[in-house]
Amino acid sequence: MIQDRCVLATDPETTAPILVVDRVTKRFAWKTVLAELSLTVASGECLVIIGPNGAGKTTLLRILVGLTRPSSGTVTWFGCRLTPEETSIRARLGVLMHRTMLDPELTVAENLEYYARLYGLRERRERITWLARELAIDDRLGDRVRFLSRGLQQRAALARALLHEPPVLLLDEPDSGLDTESRERLMVLIERHRQRGGTVLMTTHAYDFAARVATQVIYLERGRVVWTTRSAEEVRQRLEAGAYGPVCV
Repeated sequence: MIQDRCVLATDPETTAPILVVDRVTKRFAWKTVLAELSLTVASGECLVIIGPNGAGKTTLLRILVGLTRPSSGTVTWFGCRLTPEETSIRARLGVLMHRTMLDPELTVAENLEYYARLYGLRERRERITWLARELAIDDRLGDRVRFLSRGLQQRAALARALLHEPPVLLLDEPDSGLDTESRERLMVLIERHRQRGGTVLMTTHAYDFAARVATQVIYLERGRVVWTTRSAEEVRQRLEAGAYGPVCV
């Protein structure tokens, strides 16, 4: 039975999964995008979701964030069921989707300042300065977002997602538009986040990138989990063999 007010589990020593997805299905009219998908994620993990276009990766992340409601099934974060009314869960998520959620007419600094105030951060300037330096956009803080390249906009959006130091990051193709150096910086940020006990869920089309950062990989196709592994070596073997579907390696 769901309580009227959900109390989030905050004990870092708890062995309960940080996320439980139970038989989630999503239909748009006649089309089934996700079909009874189930998975669990422990605190400190980096779950990477891979698969072809149209596999349901972005839809799954939107459901996990609460931007889209499933047709059936449940999502439980920190021991609490995700509902439209449960805003306390969303406050603990750092989200990067295809849209940057940045105002193109404002500068990078103005955008980050706005979100820092929204999150109620006290040492806003120090946090913004540190993130800008980490993501190599400290020389772009005064530029309007609409004048930035796709890669620089992506880095600014990553800074926005990381501002409030959320325990969970949900990143939809965060490596999209990034050059090699920026990808390396992203991997460092993900590893630092996990070292602090944080959890990461992300999608990517770069399977080599997935093999380097993931502690768990699931391969989606037509809304179903085709295979899953916690072995980086198995992911590499599948890549080398071109084995993206349900075949033996």
